[in-house]
Amino acid sequence: MTESAGTPADPDDSATGGNQTPDNSAAGEGRAPDGSPGEGPVEGPVEGPGEKHVPGSGSEGPPGGETRSGSGSGPSHGPLPEGSEAGPTLDIVVKRKRHWLRWTALGASFVVLVAAGAGWWLYKKLDGNIRTDTSAAAELKAYEKERPSSVVHDAQNILLIGSDSRAGDNSKYGRDDGGSQRSDTTILLHLAADRKSATAMSLPRDLMVNIPECHKSDKSVSKPQFAQFNWAFEFGGTACTIRTVEKMTGIRIDHHMVVDFNGFKNMVDAVDGVEICLKQPIDDSAAHLKLPSGRQKLNGEQALGYVRARKSIGNGSDTERMDRQQQFLGALVNKVQSNGVLLNPTRLYPVLDAATKALTTDPGLDSLKDLYDLVRGMRNVPTDKVQFLTVPRQPYSANRNRDELVQPDADKLFKQLRDDKPVAVVPADQLKDDDGKDADVTDAADASGPTPTPTYSGNNAATDLCKQ
Repeated sequence: MTESAGTPADPDDSATGGNQTPDNSAAGEGRAPDGSPGEGPVEGPVEGPGEKHVPGSGSEGPPGGETRSGSGSGPSHGPLPEGSEAGPTLDIVVKRKRHWLRWTALGASFVVLVAAGAGWWLYKKLDGNIRTDTSAAAELKAYEKERPSSVVHDAQNILLIGSDSRAGDNSKYGRDDGGSQRSDTTILLHLAADRKSATAMSLPRDLMVNIPECHKSDKSVSKPQFAQFNWAFEFGGTACTIRTVEKMTGIRIDHHMVVDFNGFKNMVDAVDGVEICLKQPIDDSAAHLKLPSGRQKLNGEQALGYVRARKSIGNGSDTERMDRQQQFLGALVNKVQSNGVLLNPTRLYPVLDAATKALTTDPGLDSLKDLYDLVRGMRNVPTDKVQFLTVPRQPYSANRNRDELVQPDADKLFKQLRDDKPVAVVPADQLKDDDGKDADVTDAADASGPTPTPTYSGNNAATDLCKQ
């Protein structure tokens, strides 16, 4: 063994394609195919450029006659010459890459399937929460010829009814008188055809109205009578209430929703409470409510007591109670829009779950898709265009504890909504008649033209209850 480098391959021999045998004195060291010193000892013959060792040719070499190249612990010949057999190693790399891609695709497919399955399960759960009022639909169909026609295409009128049933979970709010119920709160919600405004008109429960004949739950028929409005719900349920409203206003009711006490509570809790301000403390045992004065956030139970309280707040009238209900609903709408609930799935789901559990609707709104389409149409309505007002009324002449419509103001409001024309609202203390006295309604010049816009006492969802 010598320390010197081996003799380079003869160029002439390489050119003729002959096998080059290294000098004995340099047997321990190899050369790269181009004649430069190799990176490690050579265990077999060195091949010229473009040559391949052929087993059995008489040349010494490792078993199998292959020239090996390696790194790390094994002998090495340096880079493989062009045309050498590196295929098996490349195939392994390609196969491993394809194997990894297959598992990645399978994993992604599994995640998509799980997400889709979870989404479908949530959809079906929410969809199944909604109860359908098929009996009202059948009753209304029987009286279709008496009902008014829709005037403006795409405008919608939805009757929202708050049930005061004391049955089941609602028993703690009063005596359960066998499941009978009256409408504690009734609101006619008008959605403009262009979905740029929404007007919610409250109908007093003690308003004296003409109630038509209605089919009762025991299959008997009530006689037409002049009575207080909330009796219609007790006589014939939702259908009787809808027909009473339609006869009074001439407005076609497209859909209806009935919300019970617990449903309202759960919806408030789902948005993490609603903030209000109280000028005076409240202590009302009938409404299960005790609150200090000042700014505070109400949870569901407190909110229900607040909108139901009557005798312990203000002058004890139903008029003031309706005003509080409208203000609270406005604050609720503002809370939902300002906190991005409609755009955040993790916050939206509890609200949808509470809302769908609280609702009994007509067949036209009894699916999650129907409700979503309705909400989607309203989500871009500015909060200052979500308006709340009460139908013009005054104490009933024959009984000061009841209300009657103020005419022609009430009919003028009904016509505006029926024809999808604008109305405006301002706080009651800002509304003055022609003589400068407090009024329920006035005509204000509309900036878009000479036609005056009827202006009523009320508020909108942008109103801050703590700045009034």
